[in-house]
Parts: sequence; C-alpha cells; structure tokens
Amino acid sequence: MSACAGGAGRTGMAFRQALQLAACGLAGGSAAVLFSAVAVGKPRAGGDAEPRVFEPPVWAGAARPGPGVWDPNWDRREPLSLVNLRKRNLGSGDDDVPPRMDHYKAKATRHIFLIRHSQYHVDASLEKDRTLTPLGREQAELTGLRLASLGLKFNRIVHSSMTRAVETTDIIRKHLPGVCTVSTDLLREGAPIEPDPPVSHWKPEAVQYYEDGARIEAAFRNYIHRADTKQQEDSYEVFVCHANVIRYIVCR
Repeated sequence: MSACAGGAGRTGMAFRQALQLAACGLAGGSAAVLFSAVAVGKPRAGGDAEPRVFEPPVWAGAARPGPGVWDPNWDRREPLSLVNLRKRNLGSGDDDVPPRMDHYKAKATRHIFLIRHSQYHVDASLEKDRTLTPLGREQAELTGLRLASLGLKFNRIVHSSMTRAVETTDIIRKHLPGVCTVSTDLLREGAPIEPDPPVSHWKPEAVQYYEDGARIEAAFRNYIHRADTKQQEDSYEVFVCHANVIRYIVCR
C-alpha cells in the first residue's frame, strides 16, 4: 500500500550533513540504527569514478569479469545503450547520436538513505510478534528527528513489510509529515548470498540463498538506479529495511 505526496529535492550543505551522518550510529549500543546515503544519478564534476570490481552473486550463475571491470550500463540506463537500441529500431545514422544521448542522460540525482530497523524483540517465535523494544522505539524517534533536521524535502519512504521495519517507519514518518510511504515484500530480510568467510551462528539452507538472493536482487534492480530522464530535480528517498539487505545493496 502507498500514499504519495509530491516534492522537490535540495542540494548542497544539507546533503553533506547527511553524508557525515552515514558513519554514525544514532543511539548507543550494538543495536544502533545504521544510516547511510547513496547518490545515484548525474555524474560528478571532474569525470567518472574510478573503475570498480563487479562481483555478481554466486546464485546468479554468471561468469565473473576480471579485476577493475566496471559496467557503465549497470542499471540498463546508460544513455549510449539506449541510443543504440533506438538506432537499430529506427535505422538512423551516427551523426545524430550525441544530441540523442543528451536526451537520455539523467538530469537529476537520486539521494538514497538506507536505514536499518530499530532494535526489536528477537526471541518471539512469530514474525508479527517481533516488535520494537523501548530502546528500539527511542532509536526510531532519534532517527526521525535527525532526518527532519537535515532540512531536505524527502520524496518518499520505502519500507520492508516486516513488523520491525513497519514500526520503525511509523515512528520516523511522524517527523516527516506529508512524505509518502510504500511497503514492499522485496525488502524483507533474507540470505542474499552465502557469507564469505563463513560464520558459525548463521547457516541457512542453500535453497534460501537461491530464493532470497533473487528477491533481494529484484529489490536492487527496482529501487537502486539512476534518475529517470524525466526527473528534473534531485530527489531524496528513505529506505527502511534490514542489515543483510543493506549489506547486499551497498556491495552490489
């Protein structure tokens, strides 16, 4: 379910404050809410980023490229690839490629905030009973206050449909009135890829990696991509989900 309200983004000092917040826990203890920011959109001034190593998950069954290989069309929104697809369809010449590429370039940046849910009751046998602890509710309140203090006009909050993420979102949204919320099963916690090196306390069955990995990869493809060419202003989006999902998105 979703309830959306429009809004334009802002740039500058407020976003730099958000980046500083990325390295900070918002409450004391091992269950501190984790907060990070990812900007996806128009290229930064000064050229492209350094080449990175792309490591597809094992469950995908894809061959791994060599070190230092970066796929510029990672989200299938690279302007040149879109022009080439159109070129094959329309039979146009090469001379009109540059202006057509400008048409497909992102004009704005999507700023994505990844927030882990607050501390919750881990001993409950049913997922619906794994509600936030008093400390967890305090963590969510502090997170909402901190987001509100950044002075950004948030466009939406996308959250996992699991109880602890829903409750965290409900508390945060009180501090961001008018921001739309979207619930999705794609962001539910899971085992996207086998830990390397292995951990003794967590050993899901192989089938769980296969199923959860595909679902969380689907979440990445749906939500982590550069801005649409029709987007004219920077946007600011909050994602409230889970530790493994956030780890996968950041590494991916």
